[in-house]
Parts: sequence; C-alpha cells; structure tokens
Amino acid sequence: MEIRKALLEDAWGIAMVHVDSWKETYKGIVPDSYLEKLTYQQREQNWKSNISEDNSIILVAENEQGEIIGFATGGKRSSNTYENAGDLTSLYLLKAYQGRGIGKQLLHKVLFHLEKVGYRKVFVEVLEDNQTRYFYEYYVATLTSSSSVIFGGKELSLLIYEWNRLNEVLQSLSGEEE
Repeated sequence: MEIRKALLEDAWGIAMVHVDSWKETYKGIVPDSYLEKLTYQQREQNWKSNISEDNSIILVAENEQGEIIGFATGGKRSSNTYENAGDLTSLYLLKAYQGRGIGKQLLHKVLFHLEKVGYRKVFVEVLEDNQTRYFYEYYVATLTSSSSVIFGGKELSLLIYEWNRLNEVLQSLSGEEE
C-alpha cells in the first residue's frame, strides 16, 4: 500500500472511489435518487479540475496492484473565515480496505501538510448519521457546532468537528501503534 500526492491521471481512480464510497457510506442517509445520479464521468471532471488547481493537498492510497482505493484532501474552504485554520475536506476509503490503518495514515499525512503550511486548527464536516464520524472522534476531533445541508431534497444534520492542537494530534497519530 502506498500513499502519494495525486496526479492528473489519477482523476478516474479518485472518481471511482468517490462515487463508490458515497454509495456505500450514505445509503439510507442520503436519498437514493441523489446517489443514483452520481457518475464516474462527472466526478472525473471535478477531480481533474481539483488536481489542476493545486490549491489544496490531494493524496491517494493505492493497493499493491496500483489501484486507487482511497483519497484524502485538505485546504481551506471558502466558508472558513478563521485565521490559521484549514479544513480536512474529504477522506474516503473503499469499504473493503477500512479497518487496516489506511484512513489513519491518510488523516496523518493531510494534517501534517496543513500544519506545515501554517494552519494551527483544522475543521472537518461530517453528516451526523455517517458512522465514520466516530473515526474523527477517536482521533480527538472535538464537536464544535452543527448546521444543516440538503441532499436530494432531504435536510440532513451536518456536524463540524475541530482539531485545535494540531501538533498534539500529529504526535498522537504518529506515535500510535499500527
């Protein structure tokens, strides 16, 4: 397994993980009609654009066969008005690869990059009904607020977590046994 910076030619693999992860993770949370409209082609175009912009960190995790099985991104959302604060904007891993420490490695590398570029605090948004929110809680993200978001006409609760002592979190992530 390798984690590396995304390249433009990774857009299709990222798109596949993005769509498949959404369909696995959000089934029963986000309306099926919304999930059914997600396509690899649409997501590929979005990822080509994201990778080309280069204003955030985009990492991919590959399996032994060189297939993209997960990705994570970080930067600063336009809605983030806090000084010296960034955002973990996505972290997705195919279900078959969860529970192996890959998500932890992706999280560590994105947070490390965000600290390196000067952020001291990092936010992550997660749907309340998404069980992966416990992953962030395990890695000591603190719930700071909530809001609502609409997907496919359904209003959902969005939780905002924060890591406010990034150096301590990084030490914890790097010192923990795999």
